[in-house]
Amino acid sequence: MNTPENNKEIVKNFATSVFVNHDLSTLDKYMRDDYIQHNADVPQGMEGFTQFFMATFKAIPDFRYDFKQFIAGDDLVAVYSTCSGTHTGGEWLGQAATGNRLDFDVVDIFRVENGMIAEHWDVADTLNLFRQIGSIE
Repeated sequence: MNTPENNKEIVKNFATSVFVNHDLSTLDKYMRDDYIQHNADVPQGMEGFTQFFMATFKAIPDFRYDFKQFIAGDDLVAVYSTCSGTHTGGEWLGQAATGNRLDFDVVDIFRVENGMIAEHWDVADTLNLFRQIGSIE
């Protein structure tokens, strides 16, 4: 059943598995192969998502995604969270590892279609993030 509450549960389970537990092996359970990504830093499809987050978890081995709020309506689910970790494991977003502590807020919006995540948008505190990884002052 494709209700806002069911969609919220799908996204929460997905985010817990992938962002909290760093388990990319479960993606085919939650995400369509033709997943649409509206963030230019992340390649399209499940494969592009996998590549990006493998690199993220390598670059930030202690990556954390702490939930603050879930909001669901129709086929959209918004998740407000804080991401944090230490950039020690290599290049990420074009920046060599700095050893800097990262701590920034993100709002992720997922569209769920027939029980699978089909599309994603995000708004992140990138000014703060890029200051923390040393890309800008």
